[in-house]
Amino acid sequence: MFLDESDYRFMVGEVRALARRQALAIHAYALLSDQFYLLATPSEAPALSAAMQALGRRYVRHFNRRYGREGTLWQSRFRGTVLDPDRFLIPAALFVELAPVRAQQVPDAIQYPWTSLAHHLGLQPDPALAEHAVLWRLGNTPFERQAAYRRLLEAGLSQPDTLSIGNAVERGWALGDPAFVASLASRTDRRLTPLPVGRPRGASRTAGKTA
Repeated sequence: MFLDESDYRFMVGEVRALARRQALAIHAYALLSDQFYLLATPSEAPALSAAMQALGRRYVRHFNRRYGREGTLWQSRFRGTVLDPDRFLIPAALFVELAPVRAQQVPDAIQYPWTSLAHHLGLQPDPALAEHAVLWRLGNTPFERQAAYRRLLEAGLSQPDTLSIGNAVERGWALGDPAFVASLASRTDRRLTPLPVGRPRGASRTAGKTA
């Protein structure tokens, strides 16, 4: 998806323009050679899909013109999840910004230039980002918040949170406590949580026995 530094720079520019053009507050992002992560709050329900479609079209046009190709780059529609910010906003931001480490592209996330991490550590302001209210709880001043964020980064994202966020994004499960999920469920017919683990309904009681 990104073949050299110019491609990364173009996409970062598009992400920053996206925050201006669309009703979308961007909290974290990461560009990997074959993946693109975005943590954002849309001002209204259709805004996220509209923003992703616009971003996808503009980047594909850039890529195709530059490399003399046709067609799309994307395997399918983007995947995502809805999360409770009180519980998962900061873990999700860390999940996004640690993506280069999980992909074994760098040993230390701060070494990777194409994420929003430098902004959260106070190393380089990023005009694409809107700081969520949850981040402000980390400290009374920017320095305190940046230092607290660095401590969270150094502690690392827990394995349960990493698995929960990854599975939720991949499968579209909601992330939050039961009350948060119940509130979402009251507004949609879509399944928001995985089915309970156990014997499939209708399975034979003699399954596993041999004659």
